[in-house]
Amino acid sequence: MNDLEGLLEVARAAAAEGSRLLSTTGPGGVRAKGDRDFVTDLDVRIQSSVREYLGRVAPEIGFLGEELEPDEQEHDAPEYRWVLDPIDGTSNFIHGIPLCAVSLALAQNDVPILGVIAAPFLSLEYYASAGHGAFCNDHRIKTSHTQSVSNAIVSIGDYAVGDNAPAKNRQRLALTTALAAEVERVRMFGSAAIDLAWVAEGRTDACILLSNKPWDMSAGVVIARESGALVTDSDGRRHDVGSAHTVAAAPGIASALLDLVGTTLASVQG
Repeated sequence: MNDLEGLLEVARAAAAEGSRLLSTTGPGGVRAKGDRDFVTDLDVRIQSSVREYLGRVAPEIGFLGEELEPDEQEHDAPEYRWVLDPIDGTSNFIHGIPLCAVSLALAQNDVPILGVIAAPFLSLEYYASAGHGAFCNDHRIKTSHTQSVSNAIVSIGDYAVGDNAPAKNRQRLALTTALAAEVERVRMFGSAAIDLAWVAEGRTDACILLSNKPWDMSAGVVIARESGALVTDSDGRRHDVGSAHTVAAAPGIASALLDLVGTTLASVQG
């Protein structure tokens, strides 16, 4: 895969088609996947459309999508594969909240090497490829220069639903409390892709997501890294597919923020 920039253009075209459908089509049927976790007909339609396009243009590359059925999943991950969340922020979309996006990445051995996030209701397209910087609407973006957590806007991921939600939410609530005592403001957007993209753009200074699913994180991780953000697990180790959590922060506050996160999570676990 020598033509990374060419593949980025493929990804942008695929995400643009998904974005067009997202902005012009209603959700259709809505059904539960689990406890307070929903999928719409449009999620499935966007995934099918993007997958079909990528399969025609780059048939040698594998595919992982959030809404694939179990029998469609690849049991052995190929060296290269696309990773798609057709609608990141489905609950937002269902309720008419514009914080939702198509999130598409290309991963090599499960390491994201390019990513595109298209948020049509905000008229925003973010993209990046490894070693070539991060962009929003064709303008280069960089993280904020914030040097103090007291001046930082920090977004957090959704509270947990489903299995073991009470235990998971003890961590999330403790983290919310700790952040509220230290940072300028805490925000919850309901879309991991937007969380990471806005750190990359400097709209926010950090995001803390106590989860790590590839379709949620892959595109945003490469965009955030290419903007200069430090992207790690909550223990400070470099973020990868095996990480438990996802933390992205502007360099000036990363160390202090990770200290806060680590101390808070340790106190809950203890």
